[in-house]
Amino acid sequence: MLYLPTVISIIEVLLISIPVLLSVAYVTVAERKTMASMQRRLGPNMVGYYGLLQAFADALKLLLKEYVSPTQANMSLFFLGPIITLIFSLLGYLVVPYGPGLALSDLNLGILYMLAVSSLSTYGILLAGWSANSKYAFLGSLRSTAQLISYELILSSAILLVVMLTGSLNLTVNIEAQRAIWFIVPLFPVFIIFFIGSIAETNRAPFDLAEAESELVSGFMTEHAAVIFVFFFLAEYASIVLICVLSSILFLGGYLYDYISLFWIVEYFDFDYYINNLNNHNVLSDPLIEGLVYALTLGVKSCFMIFVFIWARASFPRIRFDQLMSFCWIILLPLVIAFVVLIPCILYSFEIIPSNIILL
Repeated sequence: MLYLPTVISIIEVLLISIPVLLSVAYVTVAERKTMASMQRRLGPNMVGYYGLLQAFADALKLLLKEYVSPTQANMSLFFLGPIITLIFSLLGYLVVPYGPGLALSDLNLGILYMLAVSSLSTYGILLAGWSANSKYAFLGSLRSTAQLISYELILSSAILLVVMLTGSLNLTVNIEAQRAIWFIVPLFPVFIIFFIGSIAETNRAPFDLAEAESELVSGFMTEHAAVIFVFFFLAEYASIVLICVLSSILFLGGYLYDYISLFWIVEYFDFDYYINNLNNHNVLSDPLIEGLVYALTLGVKSCFMIFVFIWARASFPRIRFDQLMSFCWIILLPLVIAFVVLIPCILYSFEIIPSNIILL
């Protein structure tokens, strides 16, 4: 017999996992429609109203396909790789704060946890590519591993600069520290570096060298099909949604709906009236409505970041693998190291280092 805390935990996990998987399904539709609009095409428009059911039709097709596995593959690792990738892509949503106190687990080391979980998903890609016993899949997995390990350094260094301003690895503390102004304003160059590293970390164009169709057929997932391919597909887009949520949390104020930061350029216009109405306790006195406003705010910011991801894919051509690695180690890494030196110096000069960062 299941105890009540176990049942509550299962319900909480389902309340997070099911909307995440549904959002992943509609991100695929949004990507195809957006890219079609940018390329003067129609995109999916036959299945459901305006093509909204196309993702479910694709999923049903892949689930009903006959699976053909390679005879020389290491079958246990061949099936374990996609499962590991999907699980670790979904585990990152454990610490996402959808509002003040609205997180499954508000860990004090939430940022470190997200970095660790995203790093572990690399093992699934490596196992899937090696166990398939195919040179295309193996080369794709090696490329992906080298790319992810290289750009994780850029990503973690950019996050470190945000942590220097807040003095905490807790995601909620990082959001609450942006009530005065979003971190994208003082740290805009760091945000650009973080965004480039995010694209590379999620294997998105123009950095999708791990699954370069023109060179390696389909990269590390060449031999995977049907249901197992769905795991890789869901893991990729779940990672995209998660990294966009993390970008919104670290640089765009997360769930904060204080529009003073948004309209700081035009603060002399008559926005004070609307801000005061929005912050009126009579409007947001209900905790349920306030929680929905918080979650909707985070969702809108994350949708904007997802649109920028799609925009980058439609705009830039794929680069060579040697260009990808040299761009990381020769250009981005010195820039990040320079900011790691510069920003603490600025904080120390103005005596605004957070009190919980101890200077040795």
